[in-house]
This record gives sequence, C-alpha cells and structure tokens, in this order.
Amino acid sequence: MCPTNFADEFADKSLEASLFAGKLAGNLPQPDLNVVTSAGVRIPAHSHILAMASPVVENMVEKPKMNRKTGEKAIPILGVPCDAVSAFVRFLYTYRCTNEEMEKYGIHLLALSHVFAVPTLKQRCSKGLAERLVVDNVIDVLQLARLCDAPDLYLKGMKFAATKFKAIEKTEGYKFLQKHDPWLELEILQFIEENVLLSEAMDCLVHICTEGCTGVGPYDMEPSKKKEPCKRFSTCQGLQLLIKHFATCKKRVNGGCSRCKRMWQLLKLHASMCEQPGNCRVPLCRQFKLKMQQEKKGDDAKWRLLVRKVVSAKTISSLSRSKDSKPQPKRELQHAISCLQGLQA
Repeated sequence: MCPTNFADEFADKSLEASLFAGKLAGNLPQPDLNVVTSAGVRIPAHSHILAMASPVVENMVEKPKMNRKTGEKAIPILGVPCDAVSAFVRFLYTYRCTNEEMEKYGIHLLALSHVFAVPTLKQRCSKGLAERLVVDNVIDVLQLARLCDAPDLYLKGMKFAATKFKAIEKTEGYKFLQKHDPWLELEILQFIEENVLLSEAMDCLVHICTEGCTGVGPYDMEPSKKKEPCKRFSTCQGLQLLIKHFATCKKRVNGGCSRCKRMWQLLKLHASMCEQPGNCRVPLCRQFKLKMQQEKKGDDAKWRLLVRKVVSAKTISSLSRSKDSKPQPKRELQHAISCLQGLQA
C-alpha cells in the first residue's frame, strides 16, 4: 500500500541532506499537492521538498494540474507501479532506498531517476541493479541502461551477458530481443567477439614467443621455413607483422608510432595476465611486472578491468553461433585490439 505522509521520514532525514532541510523538517506545513499514480492513488507531498530534489519536478510544480472543483494541485507520475512511485517520493524526502525497494522496484526507480533527473538515485539504482543481475533479467537491464544513459550498468550487464551467454540465449527475453531489438543483440555479440579476439591475440603472442610461427619466433630459435600456419593464423599473421614493425621502427624509443603503441599495449596486457614467475618468453614481461608492482595507483585500475575482461573471455571462447542470427567473426588483429584503443581514450 502506498504511504500517505512522508513528513515523519523527512524529519529523520539522513546526514546527506542539507542543514536547511533539517531545520525545515521540524515545521512542515500540510502537504500542498498530490502525486497521482497510474492507478489513481494520490500521495500527499510538499511541493518545495520535491522541487529541491528534482529540477524536473520543480518545473512541474510551477504549473501543476488543478482540480477546478476542489482546487487540488496534482502532478502525475505514471507508467510504474504505485509502490514504486511511493519509493521514489520517499527518496526525494529522505535520500534513502531500502534493499527491499531496490529488489522489487530497482528497474522502475532507475527509469524515474532518469526521467526526473535525480542523479543520486540513478547512481544507487545502477549499483543495486548491477549487484542483482541474473540470467532472466539481464536483457531488461541492458535495454533500460541504454535508454537511461547508465554506462556503468550497461558495461556490467554486457560483461555478465558475455559470461552467461549460453544460458541467456535460451531465455524468453533474448528471443524477444532478437525479434524487436536486433541492434542490442548485435552489440552484445560484438562485445563478446571483441573480448574473445583480444584473448586470442594474447594466446597468439605467447605462441609466437615460445614456439614460433611461420615468420617470427623466439630470439634463440630460427623459424622453420617448412612450418605450417597455426590454427589462428589470420590473427597470428597480423601479430607477426606488428612484431616485425616494432623491432625495426626508429620511432619506438621516443614513444613510437601508432602501431608501436599498440604493441606496447599488448605486451603490457600480457604481463598483467601472465602467471609465470620468471621464465616467460614474451619480451619485456618481467620488466612490465616490476613496473606494475611499483605503480599501484594511476591507470592501474584500467588494466585490472581489461585483464578481467580478457580472462572472462577465455571462458566463452568456444561459443558456437548459428549463421542465420549471428555475424561471422572478423579475424583481424586490428579488430582484436580495438577495445584497447577505447580503454585508452
């Protein structure tokens, strides 16, 4: 049931509220307008309190709907359950949201926080929904996160979808997505593919530096002229060309060209993932590890995030995709490391 008065809760408002609001709470007048839900339920509220919490509500309060007979002022909040509206109004009073409310109405509260421009609630909803992602709700969360411009929630939803894709693909939500929102389906598949390809590039780097391939191999081993291409040769060949360029580029010492910078990024990413204590054959692995141990701050968090993405991609690298609903992967090194460029931007 929707509550009818928030004055007592406002009086106990948390320390997040201003001192002015705390003093105001002790002398609250009678509510001067009603918040009307889709079910016709009226929630008494104070216009000045709602206006302080939301600029959108402030504009609505200036021109409320007026009942000609009773003189009642009202603002409509429609399209969501009554209890979700109640939780939203309560947050505007108290800046509090219970776990139960987040569990039941998190999706509705995120939508309301976006529509009515309440960034504090939007941040809490993004975090709360990310913690409650499951196979059955991730598609709904992704759609809403995109509509509500919640990039953190969208990224976490994508990462969850990548790790649980086989199960998600069987849900009714995903089947609905295929029929009605093919662009989001494409974004999910591209996200998965980019992580898998970057993981593949890491495997090829180790393969080249330990076993050697057609044109590049360890410094103490001559590449065999009769050696056949490996199973991932399209990616491996691009990486070999990049290594050859890196070895001869005269700009490398002074920061290097764009291709050299990509090679530096791949080497650093490998070092972030490498678990070999000291006998890794990949160049500069040990040096990067020592440097990262000394640099515990700065952009280290970015690399930890990317490492987690690549490691999780290894768990889905064997995903099989049907030809009629899924694009064929582009086995090119340039495509594989495009996410690195995005992370560095």
